[in-house]
Amino acid sequence: MELFYFVVFGALGAVVAALELSKTSKDRINTSPAFNSFKNNYLLVYSLMMAGDWLQGPYVYYLYSTYGFGKGEIGQLFIAGFGSSMLFGTIVGSLADKQGRRRACVTYCITYILSCITKHSPEYKVLMIGRVLGGIATSLLFSAFESWLVAEHNKRGFEQQWLSLIFSKAIFLGNGLIAILSGLFGNLLVDSLSLGPVAPFDAAACFLAIGMAIILSSWTENYGDASENKDLLTQFRGAAVAITSDEKIALLGAIQSLFEGSMYTFVFLWTPALSPNDEEIPHGFIFATFMLASMLGSSLASRLMARSSPRVESYMQIVFVISSVSLVLPILTNFLVAPSKVKGGRISFAGCLQLLGFCTFEACVGIFWPSIMKMRSQYIPEEARSTIMNFFRIPLNIFVCIVLYNVNAFPITVMFGMCSIFLFVASILQRRLMVISDKPKMESWTAMTERDPEAEPLND
Repeated sequence: MELFYFVVFGALGAVVAALELSKTSKDRINTSPAFNSFKNNYLLVYSLMMAGDWLQGPYVYYLYSTYGFGKGEIGQLFIAGFGSSMLFGTIVGSLADKQGRRRACVTYCITYILSCITKHSPEYKVLMIGRVLGGIATSLLFSAFESWLVAEHNKRGFEQQWLSLIFSKAIFLGNGLIAILSGLFGNLLVDSLSLGPVAPFDAAACFLAIGMAIILSSWTENYGDASENKDLLTQFRGAAVAITSDEKIALLGAIQSLFEGSMYTFVFLWTPALSPNDEEIPHGFIFATFMLASMLGSSLASRLMARSSPRVESYMQIVFVISSVSLVLPILTNFLVAPSKVKGGRISFAGCLQLLGFCTFEACVGIFWPSIMKMRSQYIPEEARSTIMNFFRIPLNIFVCIVLYNVNAFPITVMFGMCSIFLFVASILQRRLMVISDKPKMESWTAMTERDPEAEPLND
């Protein structure tokens, strides 16, 4: 493997270590022992859930190809997963609010375990069922756990600011360290121990079962709106009204869809971007490098959210602009750097520049997750939290399905350009969100100055 990869990985690792070790009292939030116990329990469960998810990711396409399925059939299986998440996501989200978030988290474990079991069959119909189950599980993973956490945090009377600590740590561990360790463990099972491409799915099922046991033994139930007289249609209508009547919620949903849509598109594009002429690139090592960059971002986010200024609504504008610029790099290198016509070989100079840009984008992803979680906890009403969060995923899943279906119809530069535009639009919407979220404070200060002309302006 080339020295370049080790230099990038080592530099990112050094920066992450420096950020974590150099934290001062201003960068840390003082909490209580009861909260620390609550936080550690949630982080353990979340890490196990993410391990169950990350172990599967690198081997899904590979497993399908070993069963003899072509690119078109595999694409259909992936579309089924995203389509399932879109169709059933709002239903399971509403059921989570009504029937209980703890019960929904257990359902996630059971559904994903069943999805893992289907991977033992080479039958296309069985694998399709597995993808549908996986889509349902994904909707629960990105809504039920966060909804349970926010409700339980508030029920126990912990300070609101402490939530940001859990969010940043969850992304640092679950989307960073656990992703790297899962990749290495999966590589050990498949390559070193030669247990076959199904082995990571079996290991994922084991981690999910352990996490489910902890949930059943240590989590209490909480609900959104458990009113007996509210059916699913009424809950859908209430969530839709909340989104359309509150501009902050609508903006938050649009921002989330634009960013996550670009992020999932990037997942499909980075490999052909770095190896347009079938260059030999270490996919697993590059994936681990991306996750380390994401850890860097979550570490930065924890520092930012520990302070009263700048506010999340403010710094996320800059994050979206930087992420937009980072995905323009493949377009710029395509025009400014002469493309290599040699098949195979090492990564090109243009590929090296793009890798640095992609690491920047992944750092932005690391900042995005805990920051969007904090904004959701502030703006989304508790009684329909899971339902609204899954409503946000409908345009995301539609977009990803369209991209998957037409992935070969457009040049890769067009796809990156589209993602860059979406991210820039997200920065504009974020600016609008910051402006309208400041209005109540300004109105409060105006009223105060009318009573006391010498009153000081309110601080963020």
